[in-house]
Amino acid sequence: TANILSFMVLIYFKYLLVSQKKMFSQGQLIFAFLFTIVFSVVLFLAYKKDAKLHRKYYKGSAWVLLAFIGFIGLIAAIKFLFV
Repeated sequence: TANILSFMVLIYFKYLLVSQKKMFSQGQLIFAFLFTIVFSVVLFLAYKKDAKLHRKYYKGSAWVLLAFIGFIGLIAAIKFLFV
């Protein structure tokens, strides 16, 4: 996902550079692009470092997420069926 996000940011910055009305200077765009890349790498490394702890302490949390999504789906189904 970090690569997709970086690619989307790059496309957006390219669009801003090509458009006639420049919102940001070239230096600001370069900084934002580099910040996005570095932030994504640091975020990935931090997650990778904590992955073992996440497996230990958050075991079974996927069921809570599924129950929450199911509950929201149930509410949406009731709304569309009875309203």
